[in-house]
Amino acid sequence: MVFSSHLFLFYFLPLVLLFYYVAPRKIRHAGLTVFSYFFYGWANPLFMLLMLLSTLIDYTCGLVLDRYTRHLDEGINFSKALLMRKVALLVSVCSNLALLAFFKYFNLFVESWNALVSVLHFPSAAVNVAFTVVLPLGISFYTFQSMSYTIDLYRRKVSVMRNFVDFACYVSLFPQLVAGPIIRFSEVADQLRSRTHSFEKFARGFAFLSLGLAKKILLANACGKIADLAFGTAGIPVYTAWYGIVAYAFQIYYDFSGYSDMAIGLGLMLGFVFPKNFDSPYMSRSITEFWRRWHLSLSCWLRDYLYIPLGGNRKGSLRTYVNLMIVMLLGGLWHGASWNFLVWGGLHGSLLALERFRDELNHRFPGHLPAVPGIFSLPVTFFLVLVTWVFFRAADLGAAFHYLQAMFGLSTSTASGSLINAVLYSPYYLASFGAAIACTWAGRQTWDWTRTIGPIKAVVVVLLMIVSVCIMTTQDFNPFIYFIF
Repeated sequence: MVFSSHLFLFYFLPLVLLFYYVAPRKIRHAGLTVFSYFFYGWANPLFMLLMLLSTLIDYTCGLVLDRYTRHLDEGINFSKALLMRKVALLVSVCSNLALLAFFKYFNLFVESWNALVSVLHFPSAAVNVAFTVVLPLGISFYTFQSMSYTIDLYRRKVSVMRNFVDFACYVSLFPQLVAGPIIRFSEVADQLRSRTHSFEKFARGFAFLSLGLAKKILLANACGKIADLAFGTAGIPVYTAWYGIVAYAFQIYYDFSGYSDMAIGLGLMLGFVFPKNFDSPYMSRSITEFWRRWHLSLSCWLRDYLYIPLGGNRKGSLRTYVNLMIVMLLGGLWHGASWNFLVWGGLHGSLLALERFRDELNHRFPGHLPAVPGIFSLPVTFFLVLVTWVFFRAADLGAAFHYLQAMFGLSTSTASGSLINAVLYSPYYLASFGAAIACTWAGRQTWDWTRTIGPIKAVVVVLLMIVSVCIMTTQDFNPFIYFIF
């Protein structure tokens, strides 16, 4: 079930809100959990069992951690308490990572292994499996989310959640379940115990929902069609190749930020305040700044639970560069089980390391290195982001390199490549592309625009919702990009 569907907007959501505001407070979380499991199991009911398993493991490990933390503080069997805390944490982390690795990377491992033994002429070593592992929706998000609970509990940053229903509600909460933001337990622990509800909060939530839906329907879907045609047609001219990759940059941004807006809005309508997930990333003037603005919940999660534990920047320059590469390579693989994502992550890791190396040289030898003029830093950063997006969007590495050749005039245009221009440059697609440009570099962020909702803004919000729903009826089914991650 997706947010941009009649089933969700006119049936599921009204039913959830009706239950939530009519039901007694003490059963609200139980009801939200049931609705969330129904929402998640709509695609495949078996997925619910997997999420329940992950929830049970982390809930149990949390109780064990709490018990032996208290033993540690009280001086009861000190060595055993230390050991059991580590065991509980390892069980939680390893079980979540094992589930993620199997369901997300099993197929990639088999395909890569068989390709390797074929190249080495050892066909007898090939792995033959009679099944293909289906990737459960949202597993990358809720495993990271659930792990944050046990890790923070081990670090003594949060208190144990003894109520299983409340913990299950946290893991399964449908607004951010399948595509984020990645909500850490520490960010909503107090809200799970008690939170406020108000008309202002609900109104802002509806505004978030309306603007997010408009981003998805009016901008992301149209730009996605441009990108699909450009990437799916051989022999396109240079200008069309750049048109296609810029359109994809807009598609993935408005698709994902639109979903995040809707998730934040739905949370507000239920009384939850979720953190900001995007901060105008295409306004960045460096790749380092880009990762401070793009997918903030993932960036912060990788920083706090991977980069800093690896040593961060505290163990010398070389170790810092290595840590950056490890984090970005794993971040790339987190996005998808494909060598494309590994290359994408490696490119970003290399750029981050290069920027840090440049900054260190500037610090040691001030004024000796030429700097990119401030007026050019934004377009240069956007250019680098576009080049890396090619690997994110292309079907495989071969297709990515072919598309890069088209972008830089190293391939020959064909008649078929020119024929699609009649579609790509139609008024509808050009208008959508232009609107995306205006919103990206001249518009205000949803987070800021919705801080106050006056009469004029209320009319805009309602009109956008009506227009988006009307256009949604004319579009093909188009799930959110990050559903597959």
